[in-house]
Amino acid sequence: MTVAPRQSAAIFLGWLLLVGLVAMSGVLTPPGAWYAELDKPPLTPPDWLFPVAWTTLYVLMAIAAWRVTLRVPAAERVAVLWPFVAQLAANGLWSILFFGWHWIVLALADLLLLWCLILLTIRRFVRVSPLAAGLLMPYLAWVSFAGYLNAGIAWLNG
Repeated sequence: MTVAPRQSAAIFLGWLLLVGLVAMSGVLTPPGAWYAELDKPPLTPPDWLFPVAWTTLYVLMAIAAWRVTLRVPAAERVAVLWPFVAQLAANGLWSILFFGWHWIVLALADLLLLWCLILLTIRRFVRVSPLAAGLLMPYLAWVSFAGYLNAGIAWLNG
């Protein structure tokens, strides 16, 4: 499928903006004093690492969605891309549940749903662009690690 460079850039910008909106859920619900006081499991990274990791992952996610959008026929876009959009919603909801409302266990359930949606997205993307699917692998790994951290915090803090 051939797309004009201008249209390609607009598609990329659209995905970057959508992913950026999701990232705002983390900005609007900072960890704060509540999180600082929680007991955390071993291997919890320093606080500065989280925004660096998430910024990198969000950029990779936008690139992956852009690559797939350019390669999948228009009639198949919804079928291929809906899990990606659904995982974005689950991703944004996690920050609200965990940091905003302090619902640690519900946030963990959301994280499990997020993990499944990322896996489904990878399965859909690999058929269209193996590179796009590969770009999501660090995200799946990070969300897996986030599951460990979330479960550890739930366990240690009752």
